[in-house]
Amino acid sequence: MEYDAFIGNVRSDGEGLIATASGRSDAMVPSCPGWTVDDLVRHVAQVYEHKIACTDLGRAPDPWPPAWPSDRGAVEWLADAHGRLLAMFAAHATTDASWTWWPPDQTVGFWARRMAHETAIHRVDAELAGGQVTLLDPDLALDGIDEILRIMLEGDWSDEPSDESTGQRIAIETAGRRWVVVLDRASITVEDGGAAAATISGDPRDVDLWLWGRADEASLARSGDPDSLSLLRSRLMLATQ
Repeated sequence: MEYDAFIGNVRSDGEGLIATASGRSDAMVPSCPGWTVDDLVRHVAQVYEHKIACTDLGRAPDPWPPAWPSDRGAVEWLADAHGRLLAMFAAHATTDASWTWWPPDQTVGFWARRMAHETAIHRVDAELAGGQVTLLDPDLALDGIDEILRIMLEGDWSDEPSDESTGQRIAIETAGRRWVVVLDRASITVEDGGAAAATISGDPRDVDLWLWGRADEASLARSGDPDSLSLLRSRLMLATQ
């Protein structure tokens, strides 16, 4: 996906989140145990503020988080931060420099992609609190699968080793794409294809939500070793918390 497409998703899903959250601050968010919609809105507003600061400062902001704005409610703060985030993206090119937590990519484009997925998933969270979820953008969902596997999950896990992980290979298949996740004790790698002990597949919108823990497996096709799928699920929970 291109920079402008990510920004378009930040805009539309952000507007959807704001509209859904309005007047529903005390509703519980089932996909974020212990959170109300108000907690969710505050979280997203702080995330937006953080990305604006990372780009403006060229480093991680410290101290963090910012003080809660005393002159506005949570949804009003989110709407303001959302507008300023969009303005920041409009003022920059995808290759402009910004501090990020992922060393290989220190650009504004990284945040455009990350915020598109962050906003879409939390828009779904807000909708789950009301019981009526609208579908993800299919192109964004397909990109989201790649992002969660290669940016959030893949890498060095030596700080949180898993004795159960002994090289299990799990395939994720959708829309003609295939990723194979390899679970080792202190690392996780993602390959473009290859053999696998278990496979999970379906529409990219359903697969993306499952990877993020926002959907159960009922809408997906599963085959192979169920223990490998359960182990992947547990590592995903740690990667996205």
